[in-house]
Amino acid sequence: MTSPTPDAVSRALDAVLFDMDGTLIDTEPQWMAAEARLAAEHGIPWGSAEAEALVGVDLWDGARVFIAKGVPLDEDAIVARLVGEVLSALGDELPVRPGALELLRALLDAEVPVALVTMSTREIVDRVEAALAERLGRAPFTVTVAGDECTEGKPHPEPYLQALRMLGVSAERSVAIEDSLHGARSALAAGLTTIGVPHAVDISQLPGIVHWPSLASRSVAEVAASIGEARA
Repeated sequence: MTSPTPDAVSRALDAVLFDMDGTLIDTEPQWMAAEARLAAEHGIPWGSAEAEALVGVDLWDGARVFIAKGVPLDEDAIVARLVGEVLSALGDELPVRPGALELLRALLDAEVPVALVTMSTREIVDRVEAALAERLGRAPFTVTVAGDECTEGKPHPEPYLQALRMLGVSAERSVAIEDSLHGARSALAAGLTTIGVPHAVDISQLPGIVHWPSLASRSVAEVAASIGEARA
């Protein structure tokens, strides 16, 4: 089967907007472990329900959850602690999600603009972007939006709307790829066709998404086709 040419793909697909944690790289376990340590340090009961509720959420919104439960730190201090622990846990090798690097490379080969839209901070984004650039041999993203650069975080549509403005494209022919309920709701609210790829939480039943069990073996043509699938 002949692969679509860059021109053919670009006519069908204006841009692809990736979430980061749990979608491109497998950092949800590191976030969950850092949050569990913070809760345990202050004697706060913390289980899978509490951990899953914070997947994909704005970090400062998450910090307010800890404060409400009795953590005697301010929002910035909580965020700084969690970010620091996740950065330390990342190490030199990024734990890339199955199929994510291959799909990202295929999108770049097809000359499709790619954005990264994440609630992680700029410090983490820069680390991940540099590591991906080294593995791909080129810049992985056209634009990036970090959580500490947004007034409103996911599930608010602002992060995705900001990325669309930076890319200079509309949502109509663009696709978001997400692994969390908060993230998928943000992308849907921005008007994007949204592919949901469950990881730490099951988002397969969220109304409006195109459900993919994994990014493994997925093609650029399939990403473009998801726009029509979402509207069917």
